[in-house]
Amino acid sequence: MGSSEVVIEGIHYETKKPSRIIIEKGYIKEIKEIKELVNEKYIITPGLIDLQINGFKGIDFNRDPLGKEEWQKVIQDLSQVGVTTFYPTIITNSTQKLASIFEENVKQLLTNFKHTDVVGGFHLEGPYISMEDGPRGAHFKEFVRRPDWDEFSSLQEKAQGMIKIITLSPEWENALYFIKKAGNNGVKVAIGHSAASSSQIHSAVKEGAKLSTHLGNGAHLLLPRHPNYIWDQLAEDELWSSVISDGNHLPSNVLKVINQVKNEKMILISDSVALAGMKQGDYKQAVGGQVTLTEGGRLHLKGKPDLLAGSAQCLLQGVQNLEKNNITSFEEAIKKASIYPAKLMGLPQHRGLKEGAPADILVLKKNQTSYDVMETYKSGECLYRKGSE
Repeated sequence: MGSSEVVIEGIHYETKKPSRIIIEKGYIKEIKEIKELVNEKYIITPGLIDLQINGFKGIDFNRDPLGKEEWQKVIQDLSQVGVTTFYPTIITNSTQKLASIFEENVKQLLTNFKHTDVVGGFHLEGPYISMEDGPRGAHFKEFVRRPDWDEFSSLQEKAQGMIKIITLSPEWENALYFIKKAGNNGVKVAIGHSAASSSQIHSAVKEGAKLSTHLGNGAHLLLPRHPNYIWDQLAEDELWSSVISDGNHLPSNVLKVINQVKNEKMILISDSVALAGMKQGDYKQAVGGQVTLTEGGRLHLKGKPDLLAGSAQCLLQGVQNLEKNNITSFEEAIKKASIYPAKLMGLPQHRGLKEGAPADILVLKKNQTSYDVMETYKSGECLYRKGSE
């Protein structure tokens, strides 16, 4: 074998067969079945792709632009939980703040270091969302505004084209114009934090909206039986649905229904905040104020355990929750966190573990109730190996 080749062995998550994967120049060169493995508990899967993540392990994408060391840290930290591609999510703020965050972050990402390809692009969640309490969620009301194509174009220029997803509400009168323009310029438009009517949602999909952002969350506490904007989005065949399957944001029966309706168009996101991956305890957040993170990974307002203050679990935990609650098989849960989001975004990783596909690969160790990440590869290069931190 050439010195540039990398060899990985384990149970192939799809075929369930002991397999050897040979990687060369960042791609999967060959996959072949083998007779026996050193460790039968090792499972090989595609790397995870998180389309919505606000922060992780103390690093917040919304506070200030990150420096080189912070980007390196968050990329490394996320590789330890199996994420090989992620879309830092920037939420509703002033034009000046958004411009600063995009401009400075992109300068750091494009000029400083290796592995910037782990960042697939940015997800702009807002500011063109509903002003209503409930659908608006924790977004600051004073910065919510109508869609403005000139403003967005300016932000995209600062981001050097790296804004790949925008979440908005089609309830604004000029939203359809914006949706069509965004789609024509290669940006995926998602419906979220919305109180839109049935006709507004249908028109948005006709104009090119592709995704529902965290369907079932960012909504009123009470809704009409029907019609309502959750049914409306479920009924749109062309609309993908992202969900937070952390065991807190949506009950299992809702996840089950979304999966039965959307199938391969249901994808997992973490939507994690900066406290994800941190130790349990009380913290102060910029959005939400005084909060408590429990041992089980539930983040709630301090003294109010029923009121969530964001998601604090990673994508792999969402995968485990789908399997544990018998909503999908492990194989299907992995696809919802890797292959399907790649397909939505038009990434070559949608090929998964196939010869000729990019070598974004995980080696997981199966335990009784969970999976440990043993190795994480990005384009064939090992980003993380357990025990070598």
